[in-house]
Order: sequence, then structure tokens, then C-alpha cells
Amino acid sequence: MDSIRVTGGNPLSGRVKAHGAKNAVLKHMVAMLLAPGHYRLDNVPGILDVDIMGEVLDHVGARCARQGTVVEVDVPELLNPEAPLELVRKMRASILILGALLARVGSARVALPGGDDFGSRPIGMHLDGLEQMGAKFELRHGVLEASAPNGLRGTEVFLEFPSVGATENLLLAAVLAKGRSVIGNAAREPELADLASFLNAMGAKVDGAGTSTIEVMGVTSLGPADHTVVADRLEAGTYALAAAATGGDITVEGCDPNFLRMELRKMEAAGCSVERGEDWFSVVGPERPEPLDIATLPFPGFHTDMHPQMVSFLTRAIGTSIVTENVYAARFRYIGELNRMGADIHADGQHVVVRGVDGLSGCEVDGCDIRAAAALTIAGLSADGQTIVREAEHIDRGYDNFVETLHSLGADIDR
Repeated sequence: MDSIRVTGGNPLSGRVKAHGAKNAVLKHMVAMLLAPGHYRLDNVPGILDVDIMGEVLDHVGARCARQGTVVEVDVPELLNPEAPLELVRKMRASILILGALLARVGSARVALPGGDDFGSRPIGMHLDGLEQMGAKFELRHGVLEASAPNGLRGTEVFLEFPSVGATENLLLAAVLAKGRSVIGNAAREPELADLASFLNAMGAKVDGAGTSTIEVMGVTSLGPADHTVVADRLEAGTYALAAAATGGDITVEGCDPNFLRMELRKMEAAGCSVERGEDWFSVVGPERPEPLDIATLPFPGFHTDMHPQMVSFLTRAIGTSIVTENVYAARFRYIGELNRMGADIHADGQHVVVRGVDGLSGCEVDGCDIRAAAALTIAGLSADGQTIVREAEHIDRGYDNFVETLHSLGADIDR
């Protein structure tokens, strides 16, 4: 396993450009299965999950090639409607292949998804919505066997929770369904709006993406399109918090600050100085942050994937902070690792209580998932002495040149 070695004490400063969003590009790659032809994506991050999704598409019958920040995909007329366990279990986003294959082929065999272990993240809403559109499912030996014997038909689906994955799966299915579909209580994330933009470029008729009600008029066929992937707000926010935790000064370019409206507001409440432009923002960190109360919620609320990084920042707050996790129930494995560095954190149900301490001490810790590894690196940047973050390969799933970027901002860090 790889490790990240970081020696704390250097305030980060400088400029960084956000890469394309992990949570957008993977969905664009799935959407390509809806129509044969040649596709090109620009602003693609160099992350492991893009390679894994490329393997999923290769197995289905497409051909993927990546060079730098460009991914090109050739989708054939005939597809193999199956996603094998060894690929699906690596990455939860691969469950979205279900809606796309049902829409294009009328059948699919998809292993139940894997990805980060955050406790129960059921796909019941995905299946319920697709069943309302005419799909049928059987679970055999851990594999979902899906069919649409009479094709998919447009319908109205109201989600019990604005799930991003369920919204995306229903959207991918609806664009080729017969008639009009309405997705109520839909997710509003910028990455989902970017997916809708890509689908419309392919010839779909999607309205309302980015709001709580999405309307789709099904079309008989789609065609290939080129697209530039929207900026990764989670990467941008992670670097902003890394700079803030060290009392540094950073400007993030290529990212709309509205994508991080709640996160930046909370950073201001903690004592950071924040400036915003059309596609950039800058953050100057305080000597020590003020305590905060935060609840993770779907967009435009505070993103659950920024929770561990924010807790890392708040370990040195002057007072007690409360972070309430409303999205993923078992995201708290990073807490024990931060406590090994001298933090004073405990979980109480879905609440994380963070009592600020004067300082952290570097030691060996385990980065058990993408955001936990990022949070522990942030802690190491502000800690006394050297921190070793093990299982650093998790970082590769969500961040492009993470160590190199932090080094360019002044961090004493290597891999």
C-alpha cells in the first residue's frame, strides 16, 4: 500500500485550478451507452474511478481511451448488457449502468454495487422508480437481473429523498422512455445539471435539472456529443480547507463558488476571509477557527463528502463544534484516526462532537476512504511533526495529483 508522508507547519498559499468533477464524469461515461457513436469528454480528472468506469464500458462493448484530460469513447450498435461483480464492487457509480442499459437494450445484469463503506446506502429508490417505468427485477446470487419486456414508459416518480443516484438512474432511463416523465423531489446537484446538459447535447429533452422537479420528454433515439466536464467542487473545497487549516491563503480557479455556497459560508463563520468571483474564489484561514454547527444535507446544503475535511479543520477550533451527518450513517471511521493525532472528537448517534484542542501531533494513521484520507492529510498539514497517511490509494479514486498539488502550494509532503 502507498502512504502519504507530510510534515506540518507550512501555511499553504498560491493558486490551484479545479479539475473536472469525479461525480460528473462517471455519469457522462454511462450516458454514452444510450447511443452508438464516437464521444469526447474534456476536463477529465486523472483519477482511478475513471479507469474503473472505462473497464465497465469496455466489458459492455464500448472502447475507451484516455490521454491527459481527454477521454474518447466509441460505443457500438450492439452491447453486452452486463456489469460484472469484480468491477461493480469497486465503485458504487456503476449502478447507473442499470437505467442506461434498460433504456437502450431493454435488459441488464448488474452486480450489487460497492465503493466506499458508509453503511447502508440502499438502491430501493432506484428500483422502485424504474419499476414504475415498466422495469422488472430479480435478484439472483447477488446479481440484479433487469428487464423491460414492454419497453420503458414515461411516468411521474416522487422520490422520498432527493437521492443523486436515484435521480440520475431515472433520468438516464427516461430520456428514451415512451412519453413524458416527471421526477419529483429530485436531487439538485451541479453535477446532475451537467449530466442533463450532456444528455440534451445528445438530443434528449430534459428540463428543470438543478431544481427539485425534472421533466423529460422521451425521444426515439439519441446521438453522440462532445462535452466539457464541470469543475469538481469537492476537490476545490478540500484544497480551500487545507489552506484554511494551516492559516494559509489560496485562490481556487475554474470553479463556480455557488457550487460551494454553504461550505464557503461555514468557512466564513469559522473566521476565514472569503472572496468570490464568477469562476473563482479565495480563502484566507484564521489563526484558529471559531466553532461551528453543521448539518450535512443534499445540495444546496453542506455536502456529506466535505464532512471529514471540515471536522479536520475544526479540531483546533476555539470551542466545541457539532457536525450532524444526515446522509451516510457510517461515515465516522476517520474519527479514531484524528483522535490518535490528539484531536478530541466523539460520535453521539448521527452527531460528531468536536472539542477544539491547541494542536495536533503527527503519527501514522489509516486513510480508510477517499475523504477520510484527504481529511487526515489536512490534519497532518497543521500538526506538529510528521504524519504518515496509509492506504493512500483511496486518494487516487477522487483526486488528480493530490500530493503534487499540495506540494505546489508549499506543503512539505511526498508519497
